[in-house]
Amino acid sequence: MAKQAVYQVRMDEEIKNQAEALYRSLGTTFAEAVRIFAVQSIREQGMPFTPSESRGKSFGVLSRYADPAQISQENTAFEKAMVEKHADR
Repeated sequence: MAKQAVYQVRMDEEIKNQAEALYRSLGTTFAEAVRIFAVQSIREQGMPFTPSESRGKSFGVLSRYADPAQISQENTAFEKAMVEKHADR
């Protein structure tokens, strides 16, 4: 059996509660979702999805530090990087 490790993450309590409720409604746990995320990240060698703001602010309080002059470039940077990364496959 593989050696087990513990990883702790600090987050807003309300986000944690909402995530736990979501995954419970999907028949799993938030902890299992984090393990799935880690495995899929390794398989993809990066983020296994494209973060979006379609359901709210993805980056919350950090948005106040954004440089408005670079936002248009930053909005598509991740997508461009993934296309370039996978173009040779």
